[in-house]
Amino acid sequence: MSTEPAGARPGPATPRWSRRRFLGVAGAGVGVAAAGSAAAVAAAGRAGGGAAGAAVAPAPVPFEGPRQAGIVTPAQDRVHLAAFDLITERRADVVDLLRVWTDAARRMTAGAPVGGGATGGRALAPPDDTGEALDLPPSRLTITVGFGSGLFTGPDGTDRFGLAARRPSALRDLPRFAGDDLDPARCGGDLCVQAFADDPQVAFHAVRNLTRLAFGVAGLRWSQLGFGRTSSTDAAQATPRNLFGFKDGTANPTAADTDVLDRYVWVGPGDDPAAAWLTGGSFLVVRRITMLLHTWDRTSLAEQEAVIGRDKAHGAPLSGGAEHDPPDFTATGPDGPLVPLSSHVRLAHPDQNGGTRLLRRGYTFTDGTDGLGHLDAGLLFLAYTRDPFRHFVPMQTSLARHDALSEYVRHTGSALFAVPPGVTGPDDTFGRALFA
Repeated sequence: MSTEPAGARPGPATPRWSRRRFLGVAGAGVGVAAAGSAAAVAAAGRAGGGAAGAAVAPAPVPFEGPRQAGIVTPAQDRVHLAAFDLITERRADVVDLLRVWTDAARRMTAGAPVGGGATGGRALAPPDDTGEALDLPPSRLTITVGFGSGLFTGPDGTDRFGLAARRPSALRDLPRFAGDDLDPARCGGDLCVQAFADDPQVAFHAVRNLTRLAFGVAGLRWSQLGFGRTSSTDAAQATPRNLFGFKDGTANPTAADTDVLDRYVWVGPGDDPAAAWLTGGSFLVVRRITMLLHTWDRTSLAEQEAVIGRDKAHGAPLSGGAEHDPPDFTATGPDGPLVPLSSHVRLAHPDQNGGTRLLRRGYTFTDGTDGLGHLDAGLLFLAYTRDPFRHFVPMQTSLARHDALSEYVRHTGSALFAVPPGVTGPDDTFGRALFA
C-alpha cells in the first residue's frame, strides 16, 4: 500500500467541519436522534403509501452508552464489516480520525447525514455525505469500532503511535488452525468498523462515508457484506438458519444473560493492567468461512444431521427433545452415541469446552463464484469474547482437528480486534481512554 508524507492530508480528505460546526449543523437545542426519528417516520409513511400509521419504522438505536452498540443489540438483518490499514505516522491524525468517525457515526445512527449533507454544501465542492441513504430511515443502524494489533506495533515491532505499552496481551495474531486456507488480503487490519442495519444500503452508506473521512489517514484493507443473520442476541428473536439449512446459534447468549456476558464477553477490571482502557469492552473474532455448498448438497439428510448433531427440521439435538433442550451426550443407540462424537454440536458445546460461551453475531455472505462453477458463499463468523486465547482458540483448535463439519468448510479470512467500551457523552470519542 502506498504511503504519504507524514501529516499529508489533501484538502478534500481533511474533515471540513469542526465540532462547533457539527453542533451547528445538528441544530441548536435539537438532538440528532429526534431528527433521525422524524426522517424514519417520514420514510415509513412513504413506504406505506402515505397512510398515517400504516408503518412505523423502528426507533434509532442509541449511540451513546457504557458499551458500544452492535454487540448485545438485537441482531439486525445485514452487516458491512470493514478493516482499515493506517497510512499515517502521526498519532494526532489517528486521534482526529476517531473524533471525526465518532461525530459521523453519531449522526448516521440517528438517521442524519454526515456533516452538511449530500445537497446542502457548496456547489463546486464535493458533498459531505454521499447521499445514497437520503430518505431512508436509520434501520437500527449501529456502528462499532475496534482496534487491531497494528495500531500498537508495526510488523517490525516498532511503537507506531506511542501505544505499544498499552497493547492488550491477548491482541495478537490468531494461530493458524488445521485446514486453514487463509487469504492474506482478507486478514488483519489496524482498525475495523462493523455496521449493522436492517437495510443493506444503510449499512453500506455508513462504511462508505467513514472510508471517505479516513482518506489520507487510513485505507480500506478488506470489507465484507453479509445478509441473513445466523445467530440471535435477543430472546424474542427466532433462531435463524445458515446456508446448510440448519438452525444456527441455538445456544447463543442473549443480552439478558448478564452473568454469562460478564464472565465470558466483557473484559473485566484487572484482566490486563496495561490495557485498563479496554475494561468494559471486548474482543471481536472474525473468521470468513467458505461453505462448500456443492459438496454439502450431495450429502444425504441422515449424514447432514449426523455432521451437525441436530434434527434439520426443528433444530432439536439428536438425543431427543426440542430445539432448546440440552443435548444428552451420554445417550446411545445401536450405532453408538446419538449425538456423534465428531458432530459440530458436541464439539462446540460449552460442556465440552470448560463452560466457555461466545457471543456470536454471524452472517451469511455470497461473493459470486469461485471460478470453478461453484458459489463462493459461506459464513462471516463474528464472535465477541473476553479472552480469545482462553475461550475461542482452544475451541477452534478442537473443531479444526475433529469436527466432521470441517469437510464442508474452508476458513479463508481471519482477524482479531479489541473493541473498547462505548462513547458516553458528547465530548467522548471511540477509544478516547486509549489515547488519554
